[in-house]
Amino acid sequence: MRVMLRARLDTQRSNEAIKSGELQKIMESMMERLKPEAAYFGPTEGGRSCTFVFDMQDSSQMPTIAEPLFEGLGAKIDIQPVMNAEDLRKGLAALK
Repeated sequence: MRVMLRARLDTQRSNEAIKSGELQKIMESMMERLKPEAAYFGPTEGGRSCTFVFDMQDSSQMPTIAEPLFEGLGAKIDIQPVMNAEDLRKGLAALK
């Protein structure tokens, strides 16, 4: 299932992670594991954030996906199912 993960990073913890090089390691690891179709990085609600859109095979993957962000960056995370335009067309066609 296509999902979107949004992580809002704790500023103090992410400052420390930038200085130590840990932020780059965590993000590279996330990219390797998730193989996202899209990844974005920028400010949200006055702090650092990242957004990944990827295929999650099973909900049991959530701990291995979220824990590095929780532990390493003090992140607040939302994971939700999402559709692209093709998925939406397919879903709407099924309503007929």
